[in-house]
Amino acid sequence: MYQHHQGLEDISPSEEVTDTEDNEEEDLGVLDDQRSIILHLLSQLKLGMDLTRVVLPTFILEKRSLLEMYANFMAHPDMFLSITAGATAEDRIVRFVEYYLTAFHEGRKGAVAKKPYNPVLGETFHCSWEVPRDKVKPLVRSNQGSSWEPSRGPNNTQQGADSPADCYTVRFVAEQVSHHPPVSGFYCECREKSMCVNAHVWTKSKFMGMSIGVSMVGEGVLCLLEHDEEYVFTLPCAYARSILTVPWVELGGKVSINCVKSGYSATVTFHTKPFYGGKVHRVTAEVKHNPTNTIVCKAQGEWNGTLEFTYSSGETKVIDTTKLPVTRKKLRPAEKQSRTESRRLWQHVTKSLKDANIDKATEHKHRLEERQRGDERQRTADNKPWTPKYFTKEGEGWIYNSPLWKST
Repeated sequence: MYQHHQGLEDISPSEEVTDTEDNEEEDLGVLDDQRSIILHLLSQLKLGMDLTRVVLPTFILEKRSLLEMYANFMAHPDMFLSITAGATAEDRIVRFVEYYLTAFHEGRKGAVAKKPYNPVLGETFHCSWEVPRDKVKPLVRSNQGSSWEPSRGPNNTQQGADSPADCYTVRFVAEQVSHHPPVSGFYCECREKSMCVNAHVWTKSKFMGMSIGVSMVGEGVLCLLEHDEEYVFTLPCAYARSILTVPWVELGGKVSINCVKSGYSATVTFHTKPFYGGKVHRVTAEVKHNPTNTIVCKAQGEWNGTLEFTYSSGETKVIDTTKLPVTRKKLRPAEKQSRTESRRLWQHVTKSLKDANIDKATEHKHRLEERQRGDERQRTADNKPWTPKYFTKEGEGWIYNSPLWKST
């Protein structure tokens, strides 16, 4: 019997409305009474200690779940969809790098470091984006002088059932698939473009004195079915700095993007600020053709500022992330969501935080955590391990149950 829930099929995009939520985070920094709470918390921590089970004070919370933060990495779906339109494997990986480097600024809201809610086990988040077809970059002639050929195939003509004729629909589902360790799975697809991403991320937090380091362990795979290519990518670490005054987030570490089939790979380095002087939020990247050991593209700049790309042809291009148009996601109103969906699940905590009623927010959050612990005890008593709804564990990773590559 087929037991798996599909995920995307649970929801019709026609029920989804454009998100009006504007949870801008106030950049006030830490208030005096809050500072003493943080100091008290810090006094109990040891350097290098794993913070997974440490309950952090509610006032440092951002008004959204981590699952929704992952969805916000798709704030430029037009750039995402342009990847598969690259005429050559080189174009495609370069477009992926352009998309990847611009994905972080919207995922991080506000200058102040706040922590998204830790998703509870079984929590899910669904949304979609509509992308006008004329927004997606067409094929470009590559500098190898290869002939330009429009892509053919049945997928270019068919329409998504619910999408307006002049739009592509990109759909997203995320689920918290494990509690210890805390692992999120997310899956995103565009049927008309025959492309999808499957990823699993395990967040690990570590206490480092005046900062907290969060590593995102795991990887994602971008599948371009039209080209039969898979791009495996990893994610950077995030650091919450100066947690006693005005905390801010910086990204750090090396990530890789790799396409075995085409022999292209990219290394992206997020540079942490040196102790004295130096710029913040710096990022550099290079794209390499491994068989010939040639660098075909270099990039540098700031992931939340201006990025400059230099190509092997000698051409350059500048992307200003602050001026990129953000496509708002569409999702069902909270009252139409099921009880385990992020917005509905956390709605009381979010409302209390909005009303600046920290005690009430803490109370609601505590209730959710108690319920989660109760469920866990019950499962242990019944000897029934947790089974995710939309993802299945395969090796180290988690794979969405009905990905595009299984249905074509």
